[in-house]
Amino acid sequence: MSAAGQPKLIVAGDAEALALAAAERVMARIAANPSRIAICLTGGSSPKKLYQLLGSDAWRGKIPWDRVHWFIGDERFVPETDPLNNMAVARATFLDRNAPAGHLHPIPTVVENPDEGAAAYAHELQAFYGSDQLDPARPLFDLVLMGAGPDGHTASLFPGYPEIEETRRWAVGVPKANVAPFVPRISLTLPALASCREMLFEIAGHDKQPILTRLLNGENLPALRARSNGETVWLVDRAALPEEFRGPR
Repeated sequence: MSAAGQPKLIVAGDAEALALAAAERVMARIAANPSRIAICLTGGSSPKKLYQLLGSDAWRGKIPWDRVHWFIGDERFVPETDPLNNMAVARATFLDRNAPAGHLHPIPTVVENPDEGAAAYAHELQAFYGSDQLDPARPLFDLVLMGAGPDGHTASLFPGYPEIEETRRWAVGVPKANVAPFVPRISLTLPALASCREMLFEIAGHDKQPILTRLLNGENLPALRARSNGETVWLVDRAALPEEFRGPR
């Protein structure tokens, strides 16, 4: 994992230490950019402790909220009020109390279908970026947060599905999910997600050991194919790390 071009593997002692390490990396990326900052969030269970931390009294005062814009890498095609909505969870946990409303960029789901929502979000991203063509020298995002599902999916890019092969569009509709909840999705594509200074995976919990074993062994799954044009980091707690990859305590 330490070879050039490979993800950097960082092991945290437990889920709390992982959230703390993730928060420190978020703050480091914010500190590295003195102008407008773009952070792409993720859904699922992995980032919840991180979001709670960023919204806590100890951390929220460190964030220059007037300079940070918040996006999201994928969304379930459900209303914003639905508990399954990824951005709604992030908003309720830490964003709505702190971030200016104009700095929140949820994926639209009150549209006819996921393809329409994907096209609208791609247009919003391109307007923010100032171009409809990604320049490798000018990343779209400062930081992209990611997770890995039990089947090796990341964002809503599922193994064996055609959306993982998309190279032209920035966002795509996903008509059927490969894992629960089985609702349609909208996802950024690999090229859009790659346009970042850092891609940070959070992988925590004993139930992630099977998929992490497959990823560490190099299986060609979406979570392994997702790479930043800058730095890619896998932040893993010891419960998720397979025994054969553990060093001494």
